[in-house]
Order: sequence, then structure tokens, then C-alpha cells
Amino acid sequence: MRESFRIALAGNPNCGKTSIFNALTGARQHVGNYPGVTVESKSGSFVLNGMKIELIDLPGVYSLSSSSPEEEVVFQELTKPGIDLILNVIDSTIPQRSLYLTTQLAELHIPMLLAFNMSDDARKKGLKFNISKLEKYFGSPIVQTIGCRENGVRPLLHQLAKSLHELEDHGVPMLSYGNDVDDAIRAVTEKIDALDQNKYSRHYSRFFAIKLLEHDAAAMRIPELQPVAPEVETQIRHLWDVHAIEADTFMADRRYAMLAGACRDAISMSHERRREISDKIDLVMTNRFFSLPLFFLIIYVTFWFTFTLADPLMGYIEDFFAWLNGMVKSVWSPETLPLLRTMLTDGVISGVGGVLVFLPNILFLFFAIAILEDSGYMARAAFVMDGIMRKFGLQGRSFVPLVLGFGCNVPAIMATRTIESERDRTVTILVLPLMSCGARLPIYALIIPAFFAPKYQAFVMWLIYIIGVLVALAAARLLKSTLFKGDGEVYLMELPPYRMPTFKSLVLHMWDRGKMYLQKAGTIILAASILLFLCNTFPRKTSFSQDYDSEIEKIRQEKALDDAGIELLRQSGALDPEIMAKTEEDRFIPSEALEECREEDFPEPVRALLLSSRAAGEEMEQLEKKKQAEMLEYTISGRVGRALEPLFRFIGFDWKLATASIGALAAKEVFVSQLGILYAEGDADETSVPLREHLMKNYTPLQGFCIMLFALLSIPCLATLAVIRRELNSWKMAALEAVALFLFAFLSTAIVYQLGTLFRIGTRFLA
Repeated sequence: MRESFRIALAGNPNCGKTSIFNALTGARQHVGNYPGVTVESKSGSFVLNGMKIELIDLPGVYSLSSSSPEEEVVFQELTKPGIDLILNVIDSTIPQRSLYLTTQLAELHIPMLLAFNMSDDARKKGLKFNISKLEKYFGSPIVQTIGCRENGVRPLLHQLAKSLHELEDHGVPMLSYGNDVDDAIRAVTEKIDALDQNKYSRHYSRFFAIKLLEHDAAAMRIPELQPVAPEVETQIRHLWDVHAIEADTFMADRRYAMLAGACRDAISMSHERRREISDKIDLVMTNRFFSLPLFFLIIYVTFWFTFTLADPLMGYIEDFFAWLNGMVKSVWSPETLPLLRTMLTDGVISGVGGVLVFLPNILFLFFAIAILEDSGYMARAAFVMDGIMRKFGLQGRSFVPLVLGFGCNVPAIMATRTIESERDRTVTILVLPLMSCGARLPIYALIIPAFFAPKYQAFVMWLIYIIGVLVALAAARLLKSTLFKGDGEVYLMELPPYRMPTFKSLVLHMWDRGKMYLQKAGTIILAASILLFLCNTFPRKTSFSQDYDSEIEKIRQEKALDDAGIELLRQSGALDPEIMAKTEEDRFIPSEALEECREEDFPEPVRALLLSSRAAGEEMEQLEKKKQAEMLEYTISGRVGRALEPLFRFIGFDWKLATASIGALAAKEVFVSQLGILYAEGDADETSVPLREHLMKNYTPLQGFCIMLFALLSIPCLATLAVIRRELNSWKMAALEAVALFLFAFLSTAIVYQLGTLFRIGTRFLA
């Protein structure tokens, strides 16, 4: 008996296929892209009754017509050898439309199992199925499932095990399209069989005959089938002469007619059908007056949820990396391989750690987005926004890629292939980088808590996202009014019923995106952090404008505590025992202890010692900062930053922010990593100072807002530019996009900063 099988999971979009895939495979999944296209490839594995099963989750399609990249991928995957069984998932609430794909899959003569999913929703609609009739019609066993419930796939597992044991005895579908059409199919099938070609199984001959009669692009490109082209054209002319029907539409008409008869015989509807809960909810959620405010409220709650749950975890991660940095520095002597030591602590740990701190934000944001998608609300959001999108020259179909842009611009741009209008697709691609992707989230998560009080944080986050949406829509309107003029197209979509998402599905969705973020942190950001560290370190400056070390040592000797001062501090109890011991050893009060002491709490002699030590510490800190500033200015990063500083000063950026903005071209998260490295290099001692504290000391809330605005509107990451070039097949368009976004971002940020400075807006912390 065989021990391993390959199963293809096929179905329409939104049929619950992903829920079944997650329920069967769990976390044993692999995600990538099919070679040569931007369609997602997903496979998983599981063991059933001792059988090892590889489950291939094919892209959701409505047919095998190969008119889109997704359909062509499914076409190619199913016609390659090696598929033992097709698991066809069907939305049983709309069986007639869902079964259209089933008729094409049945023509492949590959053993098939039909999963009538969402069977609970079908019962609520009053639908009743004669399963035995349908099984006989399609020549395949049928099992009813509820993919969104843990126990809803148990019947599927039982039937799947049975089907795999009976692969050689699978049924034959009773598919007939009328005598004339069946005769034409038979004639072309015989010609294909006569070719005796080895590339495709003879079981596919009838399938390919139908594809050729439909003038399917993918089938017509197969060299092995070219010899039958004359017979195909002969049969098409015959069908036209008899029925006056076009080659590319007659099979669709016949399939729908055949399905109508099958469904009429095997599917009935109860007269007691009641109004669904989804319809009642939609009376509010899609209401012309309430839908838009509710949409913005839901987005606001999403961001509030993200910040509230992520903030404590971020603190723990931040503390961990601070501890790790200090631990490495304590066990690794500064005299042993000092460059490697510094690169590990200030480059890798400060750089990558500064980005991983924001992993909770990423996870919770995608968890919230998964709830919106799996519950069915995301489709309502597209419906709600369609009217607004049309006012800006786009169609509702463009809304889905724009929403995906909140996660990552790269897959969002790929998703524009579902837009049939080339003008709308191009415009959508060009404005997508203005949608605030997940890579920008670490920048917001760094800036907002540093400059805005907790009660304002969710609002500021919401505001920055809304700015991106409004600017993207305005840009779309401008482009459609000038460079891409044309009439809009009608957008039709079906609203799926509301469903309760499963926790397992939500966690898997969240983990998939979180894993991508971790992979980026472990590859692109790691490499960029090391490169930026080297740029921040070399060339090394050996001569300075003054002898800083001597000046610092002079102050240390002059201000060192004598025995009387040490004794006075010990008796006063101003310092805890550990700090006191360090003070006795160094003859100097540590700066962190001085920050916690309030001189007014102590008598005059002790107060004088503390004030003197604080003044000496500040003086030495200033000298150390001047030395570090000279060292940084001498490096590659410093020279580039200093060269750009006069320009970037108009938007409130110093040379460090300018340098970090350039580093963010590799990946937006690198902005945080670069700042972490720059300020780690600039620390006067070995103590790790949180990056937010550096920002609060050196910048204002106005500058913080300008940082986020520039990150939002400016050039996207190189990966986004690369996919723009690939999707539009034009380096020129990608380059123009980069230049236009930089100029727009710079001008917009400059206006905000200059007006804010003029009217003193955001020049102090918003308490």
C-alpha cells in the first residue's frame, strides 16, 4: 500500500479553502511564490492513518480559463503529473456558481473529492442537497464540512482516507454538453490521442480538447498540441454554422445550462427560508449613512488594539536586548577584538534588536486584520469604499490591493492583477506606496510613544494612516484626470456571509506575516545593519580639534571625591549600598545615580557634593559628545549626512535623521536600526540608553511628526520599486515613481515643519 500522496486543494476565492487548509496542515506550511509569477505558492503536510500527505493549496479561481496569472498557475499545476487527488472546496451557499469550476476539474479525470463547505450557512438559507445524486453526476464522493470549526473537518478526514484507498476505482462524471458539442469534443480528443505524445497523460485528452475548442491561451501555447489546430478550427466552424455560437463562450453557456439542470434535480430550497443574520447586520454595516463612520471607527479600534496589547511586550523585548547588550559587553573584554565586539553590540544587537522590538506591533496588527478578513467585513469595506473610490477615478476592485498595502506594498502591488482595466491597475500600483505598510509601523511605534502622551497615541497613529489614504486617493484622482484618462468600469462583487473566525486560523495568519518580518530582520536588516555599522565606523578619526581625553581626565581628577566626601555620603545614605561601593572605588558618583537623586532631599553638605558631581558629570558628558560627534562626522555616514544636512534642515532633520532616511531605502525598518546604531555609537559610556530617550532629548514632537510624514510619503523600499518595475515592465516608471515621491514628500514635510515652527505647534511634549 502506498504511504505518500499529493493532493491539490482547489476552489473559488472566499469558499473557505484557507480554513480547511489550516485545519488539515496546522503550522506545517511552506509559503513562497510560483516561479516566474507573483502568485503565492502554499503547501503543507499532514499524516492521516499512517499516510503522508502533501497538500498543495492552489490559488482561488473561478475557472481554468487561464485568463489571469492565478488561473494559469492552477492550469499548469493540475496538468503536471504527480497529483493523486483533487480536493475541491465548494461554497455550498452558492452551489451553482461554485460548481462551474468543478465541471472543469472533473474533465481532467483525476480522482476528486468534493467538500461542500459552509454547510451550516447553507442550512440556514434553507438549502437541501441530494448528495447521492450529485455524487453520481460528478463521479466523485461528496462530504459536507464547516471549515471554520475545529470539528467541522472530521467527516472530510474520514472520507479522504477512504478516497485515497480507492484511487483506482474513482467514478466517471456524467458530463454532457449536447450531441453536437460532445461530437466536436470527441473528434478533437481522438486527434490528440493519435499524437501519442508523452508529455501529458492520455487522461487529459478530453480536457485539452475542450480547452482548444474554447481557444484557451494556455492550451494553444502547448507545442505538442499544435498539430490538432486544423481539426479544432474545423469543429469550431461547424458549431458556428449549426448554432451560431462563438468559440470562447459556447462552452461556458453549455456548462451553466448543464449545471442548472443538475442543481434543479439535486438541490432544493425550503419554503421556511429565514432572513440571515448577515443581512440584518448589513442593514447597518453597509448603510449609506452609517457605513463610512463605522469603517473609520473599526480602523481606529484596530490601531488602539495594536498599541494597547503590544506596548507591554515591547518593553520586555527592549529590556531583553538591553540586558543582552550589557551582558556581551561585560563578558567580552574591550581589548579583545574590539572592532568585532563593537560590531556585535552596537551593530547587530542594537540594529536588529531595535527592529525586533516592534514584532508585537506587527503580530497584533495582522491578528486584527485577519479578524476583519475572516469575519467577512473586509468585503464590506470594499463595498462601502466603492462609491468614494469612483469619485477619485478608481473602482472598488482597487480597494482590496490598497487595503493589502497596509500589510506590505509588495504583495499588494501583485494583487492588482485582478484589476482588468490597465489604466486603473497602473494608477493603483503608482499610488500604493502611499499606503502605510507594515514596514513603516516600527517607525511609528518608535516615534509616537516618544513624543505623544498615551491618550493621543492611537489618534496620531490613526491620523498618519488616514493621511496616507487621503493622499493616495488625491494622487489617483490627479493621475486619472491627466495621464490616465478614461471611463471607469462596473465593479460587481458578492458579499460573503459573516462568519466567526477560528482562533487557530487567526494565529496562523498572524504567524505567517510575523515570520516574514522575522526573516526580513534576519536577512535584509541584519546585512544592512552590518553595512551601516561599517559606514558609521570607518574611516576612523585619530586627531581631534582638542585633546578630549586629557580634558575629561583633568575634570575627573579635580572633581574626584576625597575621603571626607566619601564618608559624608556614606553617613547620609544618599546612595544605595551597591552604588556607594562603586562610588568609593571610582571616587566619583555614577551618572545614573545622580539622575535619581534630588538634592533638595538632603542637608546642605551632601547637596553641595551632589551638585558638584552633577556639574562635573555634565561637563565630561559634553566633552565626550563633542568627541563622538567629531568621530561620527569623519565616517562615511557622517560625511553623507553632513552633505545632505543643509537640504534636510528644511524639513527639521539633522544629519543623523538624513542618514537614517537614506538607509531606509533597503527596508523601511532600517530607519530605526540606523538610528539605534548612530546613537549607540554616540553613547558616552557603555550603558545602553533606550533610543526613545535619545529622541526625546534631541527632537520635538513637531520633528517627530515630520519624521513619520516623510517616511509615509517618501520613496518606498527597493523591493517595492523592483516589483513596480516588474509589474509595469518599465524601469522608467519605477524611477519616475521614486523621484516623484521623494519630491512630494520633501515639499509636504517642509511645509508642515516650517508652518509648525512659525506658529510654535508641536514644540513641546503633548501631555
